[in-house]
Amino acid sequence: MSANKRHITVLVSNDLQFDQRVAKVCDTLLSMNYDVLLVGRMMPGSQPFERPYPVRRFKLWFQKGALFYAVLNLRLFFFLLFRRTDVILANDLDTLLPAFLVSRIKNCELVYDSHEYFTEAEGLTGRSFQRNVWLAIERFIFPKLKYVYTVNESIASIYRDLYLVDVRVVRNIPKLQKNIVSKSRHELGLPSHKKVIILQGAYIDPDRGGEELVQAMQYLDDVMLLIIGSGRAMEVLKGLMQKLNLQDKIRIMGKMPFLELRQYTMAADLGLSLDKPLHLNYTLSLPNKLFDYIHSLTPVLVSDLPELRRIVSTYEVGMIATSHEPRKLADAIQHALHHSDYNQWKQNCLTAREELNWESEEQVLRSIYSKL
Repeated sequence: MSANKRHITVLVSNDLQFDQRVAKVCDTLLSMNYDVLLVGRMMPGSQPFERPYPVRRFKLWFQKGALFYAVLNLRLFFFLLFRRTDVILANDLDTLLPAFLVSRIKNCELVYDSHEYFTEAEGLTGRSFQRNVWLAIERFIFPKLKYVYTVNESIASIYRDLYLVDVRVVRNIPKLQKNIVSKSRHELGLPSHKKVIILQGAYIDPDRGGEELVQAMQYLDDVMLLIIGSGRAMEVLKGLMQKLNLQDKIRIMGKMPFLELRQYTMAADLGLSLDKPLHLNYTLSLPNKLFDYIHSLTPVLVSDLPELRRIVSTYEVGMIATSHEPRKLADAIQHALHHSDYNQWKQNCLTAREELNWESEEQVLRSIYSKL
C-alpha cells in the first residue's frame, strides 16, 4: 500500500477474471490515484490472470447455496476488519453486509454498485425464504447508504422510490477501442458462405431465450449460430443441439477472454439478446452483450424489454423480436439479416459507440469517488 494514496478494497463474489464491469471500475479508480485491492473467490475452474493492482481470491469450502454465502460473508468480514482501507466498494447485494458492518466499525466510506435487481433475480424465483433473507439485508442497509450506483435507469428509479436514496446510473459499456485488428472468418474457423449469428454472455441461464434460439435453427438454412459463454443453461443447450441434430448449424464455446470474444462478435452478422420477461430482473435488464455488439459494429435482434428497446430505438442499430416461439424467432432472424436497413444499422453502430462508451460513462464514477 502507498501511504499517500486513498486505499479502496473492491469486493466481488465471483472469480474476478471475466467481470468486465469490475475491471473497468478498477481501472478508473487507478486513474484517480486510488490504491486498489480487488477481492473475490477462487473457483474450481479459475485461471491465473494479471492486473495492474493486487488481487486476492479466497478458496471457499462451498461453491453455491446458503453455506457458500455464509462462508463468503464471514471471510469478507474478517478480512476487512483486520485490513487498512479508506473506502470499501461492495459489488452486488451478496457482498454488501460485511462491507456495511466494517464500514461502521472502522468509520470508513462505503460505496455500493448494484449490478442487477438482485432480489428479483431468476435464481430467487419461487424461493421465498432465500429472497426474504436478501430483502431483509437490503431493507436494513440500503436506506443508510450515501453512495450508490447501478446499471440502468429502470433499476435506479425503483431503488430511489423504495429507499429514498440518490442512486446514480453507470451502464456497463465497453471502452472505446477503434483500432482492433479483426481476424478473418477463416482464421476463426467460421464459414465464409453462411450468415453468422451470435449469443454471448457470462450468464446464459434459463429463460434467457437460448432454448428457443437453438430450436429456431431448425428453420434456418445457410446460418450458423455461435453460443459463447457460460451459465446454467449451457448443458441444456448442448443436449438440445444433439437431440435436434443441429451440430452442423450451431457451435457452442465456453468463456473466453474479452478480446478473443470480441473477434467472434466482430465476425458475426447479427448479435442476439433474448431474455424473457418472466422475472423482473430480466425485464429490467440492460445486458452487457448489447453494447459489445454495438462496439463490434454488429447489428442486433433483441427482446422487447424496456431498456433494450430504448437503446435499439434511440440509435437504430437493429430490430426488436416480438415472439420467442421458435419458428417466429427464425423468421425474425431472417428478416433482420436481410433487412433493407441492415447496412444503415451497421453505420449507426459506428455512431452509437461514439456516445455509448466507458470513457463517457465513467464520468459518473469520477464525480462519486472524487467526493470521498
